Amino acid sequence: MRCPFCGHEDTQVKDSRPNEDGAAIRRRRFCTGCGQRFTTIERVQLRELVVIKSDGRRVPFERDKLGRSIRIATAKRPVDEERRERIVNGLVRQLEASGETEISSTELGRLVMDTLRGIDAVAYVRFASVYRDFREARDFEAIVGSLSPAADPSPTAGDADAAVAEAGPHRPKRR
Repeated sequence: MRCPFCGHEDTQVKDSRPNEDGAAIRRRRFCTGCGQRFTTIERVQLRELVVIKSDGRRVPFERDKLGRSIRIATAKRPVDEERRERIVNGLVRQLEASGETEISSTELGRLVMDTLRGIDAVAYVRFASVYRDFREARDFEAIVGSLSPAADPSPTAGDADAAVAEAGPHRPKRR
């Protein structure tokens, strides 16, 4: 592993610990060249995923980009960082387990929306507003209207990650 500070090729692992429910390994490293310490995280990658954009372009799937989208949608909401990470891990596992190496951006967006819908209604609406490119107030009215208890489908087993199953469907507080 190359040192991110000085570029020296010789680094030593000082500590290794399982991370993210055993799905990753966190390694604390030490550079023998400059003496700096840094952390790396190793994850199992079953296959190279490719996202097919709406214009037909194929781009590599970026786990960090998915994480940023989830973080933005859930900002200032009662969703802690550990839960966000579990959401991302669940979505990535779901994509890898599908057996497909390519996924359309439309399908990826739908998976994220389905997951957020079961976790936090505000995060769901935030993500939907960007994903569906809302331009008018009636776009928000339609998506918020779909959140009513009568229109709220309960999540099915296997459809959502462990965080969604743990959270159950979101119900607004009664006043």
